[in-house]
Amino acid sequence: MQPTGDVVLSAADLHWRFSRAGGPGGQGVNTTDSRVELSVDLRSVDPVGAPLRDEDRTRLLDRLAGRLHDGVLTVVASDDRSQRRNRRAARQRLAAILRDALAPPPPARRPTSPSRSARRRRLEAKRRQGAVKELRRRPNGE
Repeated sequence: MQPTGDVVLSAADLHWRFSRAGGPGGQGVNTTDSRVELSVDLRSVDPVGAPLRDEDRTRLLDRLAGRLHDGVLTVVASDDRSQRRNRRAARQRLAAILRDALAPPPPARRPTSPSRSARRRRLEAKRRQGAVKELRRRPNGE
């Protein structure tokens, strides 16, 4: 499996588990193990070819911290009635998650200040809103 161009996971690093999926499917849902769980231990994964750099491993563990359980990332696919299609979907989801986590951080935002016309428009909108609310009030005579 190849999440990015320079990181390729071997089949030995992927751990598959199959179970019965819920939802529609009639009798087939009760007899076939079409739900797929694909797990990979990110702490001990050893990519094929180029090794996973320590900074990449740290980035993966930091960015996916909320999804990891003891360093293991698990992806579940039970969308389809076919185990084969669910396996493909699980591989694609895992690759997308790892690709997003390995992506370099976005460039830092350069702080800017609003333009003069933007400030003017904001104040005019506030005045208009205040005038509308003023019209909703009761007259002073009552």
